[in-house]
Amino acid sequence: MTVSGLIGIGIVIFLGAYIFYGRYLTQYFRLDDSNETPAHRLRDGVDYVPGRLSVIMGHHFASIAGAGPIVGPVLAVKYGWLPAFIWILVGCVFVGAVHDFTSLVASLRHDGRSIGELVERFIGRRGKLLFAGFTFFALILVVAVFANVVAKTF
Repeated sequence: MTVSGLIGIGIVIFLGAYIFYGRYLTQYFRLDDSNETPAHRLRDGVDYVPGRLSVIMGHHFASIAGAGPIVGPVLAVKYGWLPAFIWILVGCVFVGAVHDFTSLVASLRHDGRSIGELVERFIGRRGKLLFAGFTFFALILVVAVFANVVAKTF
């Protein structure tokens, strides 16, 4: 299989997922284009400012690069290019995209609030502190595992 063939397959799968799986998720979450986003509805020029699509997409793609999309293919490539390729396609569509999509929907439906603020609202201050502590230690663990896996792989 050539590189251009793999790129073609990836484009077809991502386009199909965008069209069909994206449509399914849009219906599942009952999204409606007539609803205003918090950036428009609560516009204050400081915290709530509508952004250009190119800037928003840039932020999204910069923030999705975590340990899963990096460590998974690095581990999978030990078994060849095909497992790494499958990991990237399946992981992006059924894990990364869904995670990001549902996080954004939750934030949009709660006036642009973060997950920490939602935990505090629905569980309480102690829940928020526990969530913050868990997140901090999970990030330290992720960075350590990421460094270890990449170092051992290379």
